[in-house]
Amino acid sequence: MKLGLIAGNGRFPFLLLDAARAEGLAVVVAAIREETDTEIDERAAQDDHITVHWLSLGELSRLIETFRKEGVTKAVMAGQVKHKQIFSSIRPDWRLAKLLLNLRTRSTDMLLGAVAKVLGDEGIELISSTAFLEPLLATEGVLTRRAPSGDEEKNIAYGLTVAASVAGFDIGQTVVVAAQACVAVEAMEGTDAAIERAGLLMKSLEEEEDAAETTLDRALTVVKVAKPNQDMRFDVPVIGMRTIESMIGAGASCLSLEAGKSLLFDREALLKRADEAGLAIVGTARKN
Repeated sequence: MKLGLIAGNGRFPFLLLDAARAEGLAVVVAAIREETDTEIDERAAQDDHITVHWLSLGELSRLIETFRKEGVTKAVMAGQVKHKQIFSSIRPDWRLAKLLLNLRTRSTDMLLGAVAKVLGDEGIELISSTAFLEPLLATEGVLTRRAPSGDEEKNIAYGLTVAASVAGFDIGQTVVVAAQACVAVEAMEGTDAAIERAGLLMKSLEEEEDAAETTLDRALTVVKVAKPNQDMRFDVPVIGMRTIESMIGAGASCLSLEAGKSLLFDREALLKRADEAGLAIVGTARKN
């Protein structure tokens, strides 16, 4: 069997590629010119069972034609495609232009769900983006040496409520909280940028003349959730080393992930770095 891999940015495509090859699958990579790391070509040069085709984000027809010619009937999306790309200078082909015109909204779920339907209509089944990567899903409970403090637990409880509402509107999946107040909400900029924005806001407050007089704890807690009825084929919550570094730079002390629905990349190195920085990371189960 040949597996189609629609590769976005980051390490996700490479992890999935390695996992698929470990199971003996040949992989046909549709590398998105605006997003995918060119390292993917190096992987293909080292393995005859990996084929890479580069295409623009707007070339939906070419994507379908490529998979058809390669005999791909199952495909997976792995790696972020920045939502803001829909406002970029990409030129959609006729098939993508028709899809965009027929959308009620251009949210991530609506857009990717429509692409998945088009692929399915062409005989290409889009499968879960966590396929082959189940061991990377965050487990329930404390993942670091340090557990959340009492104040951080209060931030998590509040943040889960806010994040679930925001995710339900398909705006973003992350909120940043301090003293049970929402400091930042993720939108098109992504998780790491939202964390960095929250850190800048807190630092600006610290520079105010009366900052020393506050009795509120300014330490940031990051809460990331899956969407209600999360479609595991795309836009699954992901945390990597860059997120941890963003937290450290922003002065965040705690991270809550939704257990069973969030991928934790480079788990061992990530948790080691979090422990070195004194961060608390916890996998939280969604309460129905």
